[in-house]
Amino acid sequence: MIDPSGLSKAVWTDADFAQMGWHDSRVHAFSLVEDDDLPPSRLLLDLDYLVRWVEPARRQKHFTFWVAPATLVFDQAWDITGDLGPLSGHLELADLHRLDPPDGKPYPVWHLEGHEFELKFRARGFRQYFRRPPQHIPRQVLTMAERGGLSFAEEAFA
Repeated sequence: MIDPSGLSKAVWTDADFAQMGWHDSRVHAFSLVEDDDLPPSRLLLDLDYLVRWVEPARRQKHFTFWVAPATLVFDQAWDITGDLGPLSGHLELADLHRLDPPDGKPYPVWHLEGHEFELKFRARGFRQYFRRPPQHIPRQVLTMAERGGLSFAEEAFA
């Protein structure tokens, strides 16, 4: 059964890429984590994912949103480049692009396009874990209490 938010499962992968959209998702934190051996690394993002935008009800002026805290994980991330700033207080995604490799090397190029930043890197793929069920709220971002603080947990809600 599909949740009223429209979320059909609590873990999504790059196989679901065409169905997903990260526009206006807030990035609260990101981390590069090396496995026990040398790079490539794992790139993790803690974000508020906008599961669904809800059109204003009749005689209402503003959208509402179904928002869930999520951990976006790119395994075997390498060749990472980017640009940051100038910042106005927070990081917000505009889009995530998957580009064909421009050379014979494996894995696509991923482009995290933000409103005031960008990252480009190679990675095998991604998994996105929804850590809590989506909440229907009148804004695009959860409070720290609503999202359970900052987290890179790779566990989906039950």
